[in-house]
Amino acid sequence: MNNKFDALKDDDSGDHDQDQASPKDGEKEKTDDEDKDQNTSRKKMVVPGAGEHPLQYNYTFWYSRRTPGRPASTQSYEQNIKQIGSFASVEQFWRFYSHMIRPGDLTGHSDFHLFKEGIKPMWEDDANKMGGKWIIRLRKGLASRCWENLILAMLGEQFMVGEEICGAVVSVRFQEDIISIWNKTASDQATTARIRDTLRRVLNLPPNTIMEYKTHTDSIKYSMGRLPWAGEC
Repeated sequence: MNNKFDALKDDDSGDHDQDQASPKDGEKEKTDDEDKDQNTSRKKMVVPGAGEHPLQYNYTFWYSRRTPGRPASTQSYEQNIKQIGSFASVEQFWRFYSHMIRPGDLTGHSDFHLFKEGIKPMWEDDANKMGGKWIIRLRKGLASRCWENLILAMLGEQFMVGEEICGAVVSVRFQEDIISIWNKTASDQATTARIRDTLRRVLNLPPNTIMEYKTHTDSIKYSMGRLPWAGEC
């Protein structure tokens, strides 16, 4: 990890008092519980622990799996995707990652997603809808190494494109695996080119490796009601 993750996280806890009126005494305990529930959905609620090394952004791990051939819809996708947890520091990341199965050991139609906290790994999310993704198809046996190199580079801000990076996905399929990195603005060719070049470098890809950029609007059009599994098409 070294100095990759020394960038400081923005001081934006997202704590804003939404209540205009004071609760009645009898309702205070209930209101406190409701506030705790609301806090879990606010952005950047995870904070680094004492002495930990903060990341520039908070991130969330997600996992999804489906049975091929079943009817697909956005609703069923949202039901199948599971949030693993969020983290704000290098140490918190390793606590999650060290207990997660590696992509190369997954079976079936499975995906790991790592996105900035508050961004869902869906084409339709506000942060994603005007963006796109670089896609690399991998032969079996490479997914675990490539996924680790990609997410370490992303967490370490090696892409040097400001707030453009939304997240990354590794998709395990039967005959091949797919890795992708998502950004906010598909029309920004300078940014997408920098992401491509950095991706090629951090994954140590051969010069003849095929890399495809696909906008999420094109993915939505192509899907025509199919399930928006990241990196599938």
